[in-house]
Amino acid sequence: KAEAHLYTIIKIARDEDLKEQTGKDIYFDLVDHEKVRSFRIQKQLPFSTFKEEVAKEYGIPVQFQRFWLWAKRQNHTYRPNRPLNPHEEMQSVGQLREISNKAQNAELKLFLEVEFGLDLQPLPPPEKSKEDILLFFKLYNPEKEVLCFVGRLFVKALGKPSDILRKLTEMAGFTPDEEIELYEEIKFEPNVMCEHIDKKLTFRASQLEDGDIVCFQKSPKADSGTQVRYPDIPSFLEYVHNRQVVHFRSLEKPKDDEFCLELSKLHTYDDVVERVARQLGLDDPAKIRLTSHNCYSQQPKPQPIRYQGVEHLLDMLVHYNQTSDILYYEVLDIPLPELQFLKTLKVAFHHATKEEVVIHSIRLPKNSTIADVIIDLKTKVDLSSPTAELRVLEVFYHKIYKIFPLHEKIENINDQYWTLRAEEVCKTNDVPEEEKNPSQHDRLIHVYHFTKDPLQNQIQNFGDPFFLAICEGETLAEVKGRIQRKLQVPDEEFSKWKFAFISMNRPDYLQDSDVVSARFQRRDVYGAWEQYLGLEHTDTAPKRAYTANQNRHTHEKPVRIYN
Repeated sequence: KAEAHLYTIIKIARDEDLKEQTGKDIYFDLVDHEKVRSFRIQKQLPFSTFKEEVAKEYGIPVQFQRFWLWAKRQNHTYRPNRPLNPHEEMQSVGQLREISNKAQNAELKLFLEVEFGLDLQPLPPPEKSKEDILLFFKLYNPEKEVLCFVGRLFVKALGKPSDILRKLTEMAGFTPDEEIELYEEIKFEPNVMCEHIDKKLTFRASQLEDGDIVCFQKSPKADSGTQVRYPDIPSFLEYVHNRQVVHFRSLEKPKDDEFCLELSKLHTYDDVVERVARQLGLDDPAKIRLTSHNCYSQQPKPQPIRYQGVEHLLDMLVHYNQTSDILYYEVLDIPLPELQFLKTLKVAFHHATKEEVVIHSIRLPKNSTIADVIIDLKTKVDLSSPTAELRVLEVFYHKIYKIFPLHEKIENINDQYWTLRAEEVCKTNDVPEEEKNPSQHDRLIHVYHFTKDPLQNQIQNFGDPFFLAICEGETLAEVKGRIQRKLQVPDEEFSKWKFAFISMNRPDYLQDSDVVSARFQRRDVYGAWEQYLGLEHTDTAPKRAYTANQNRHTHEKPVRIYN
């Protein structure tokens, strides 16, 4: 590494590289320089000495080698530009690299031109005047959809394509009288530009110059009867430029590829869902819902793509300045346009007496209210009593942030980040009537489980939070009795629990004789200013992503999910 600045990397592209790569690794331009032979040469070495190394490597005597410099054109293509002159060949490798490369990187890229006679023995390079143009030729076969490099020729600037037609048919292996069409491959970024060449115009009139690429094919015959997808070179190059293999994953299994489809970046939304539906054997493409990939998190984006919400496949794949090749799909039970007028909420139902939490998907028109959610949920769950009422809470990180009023519209409720919890409010041994309708002398307080991190002295909440109605003057000893019955905690375990009034995340531990209501003077305080009764005990429940999945005290709570 310390000596790296003393060396230059020389990358040599030859006809063999162009033949090998075109139509496989690359379709545009001539060669991928990352895949050609490279030489690490000391900068002070004369270039003429390097040619001797090339002679040894390829068996081409020095006098038969001619090297061309490559140049990046304004349209971002990269082509052989001009041959090295005798004076340049006398210079050192380092000096030559500086001539060729204004970017000052350590590489020198060259094209090695070698001419061969009929006996396949190398010949001296032909004289090149300003009137001689070096053109590179690619052949396209529409039936096989194959593009390949077939060779290069020097042509006269004032000559015409008609002068070389016989030579081209020979290069292609066609009969001498085969009609052919010629196109110039001009550029491919940001769009493909490939224009028809008039065989009657001179090469100069067609603005052809050293390093240009001419693509040719048999002239399409109107009566051939053969159906081809891309009948000419421009349409084929357009297809290659825009084709995109997309890896489709089921949204339910976002790590696993289910299938791949070769699509075009220009495919419309309808084209894409139609292809996915066909792949899945689905009659109605409108039942496919797609979700884009987040390139940074390597996960599906939170929001799916709306029905016809993007114009083209490319819009689905671009994430900021990156392009992904992954899309997620779902098969819906109703067409997406209908679904978009509905709102689907996942609601975790907590029965008053059963341990099991059941998660239901509630789907209602977007202008519905929480009252409508409760009506719908009641048709799906077994209530502990026919008179049981339900309330819906917003739970986040084991804390209750909100009791939804019945009139609240569901359209703007986000259940991606918050857990929506529906729980019974009814008169049982554990839930007194005053908790359902607290009188003005009662307080409905938040009760949360917590542990304290001994190192950082920070409070960590866990488990299921709940409400408790406390009466004016009620002591902690009385409240504890009701909490133990509600959570059904054995005496031995419960005796280890500590109780604290927590405000601003700071615990103030309570004694059995303390009046709990005296601490809760302010009503409905949320966020950083919240107050709650904290139950300090060990959290033995396995960690779960879904808040509702955790037991009200310590044990794992079974969860069922209904969609």
